Amino acid sequence: MRRIAITTMAMLMATCLSVGAKAQNLKFGHINSQELLQAMPERDSAEAKLTRFTKTLELQLEELQVEFNKKYQDYLQKRDTYTAAIKEMKEKELTEMQQRAQEFQQVAGQDLQRMQQEVMKPVIDKADAAIKKVGQDNGFIYVFDTSNGSILYQSDKSIDVMPLVKKELGIK
Repeated sequence: MRRIAITTMAMLMATCLSVGAKAQNLKFGHINSQELLQAMPERDSAEAKLTRFTKTLELQLEELQVEFNKKYQDYLQKRDTYTAAIKEMKEKELTEMQQRAQEFQQVAGQDLQRMQQEVMKPVIDKADAAIKKVGQDNGFIYVFDTSNGSILYQSDKSIDVMPLVKKELGIK
């Protein structure tokens, strides 16, 4: 009976020691995700799409502005010849044009944000998948993102996984 108790106690101690030793070898990593996204070639094509879309919106806004300026200049030149009713109608037309331009700017800003999310999502998803794969393949418990600046302390035992993730993505 005593032998069973001693054997059980020895096994329990060995288990505790091995768990304690494993707890000492936890691996933590960190990466600057913004730096990773900047290094990804897919980001360039996403940025190019965004630039084209932005230029299209800017051209449309410029056309609205040019049309408004022409009508405003025409109004200024002829306002003394207009009757009160026509003058009021022209002023109302100019005000409505200005409001349309402002509305267009707001909608264009929202469209631009939506487009940015749309074109960057595949790039971000690919980066996230690579980070997760590197984390799993290399036994990391956590991989922290240092790009947002919320990490208050980082030990030199934390491993920078950027080289591993770049390798996973085929980036040099």
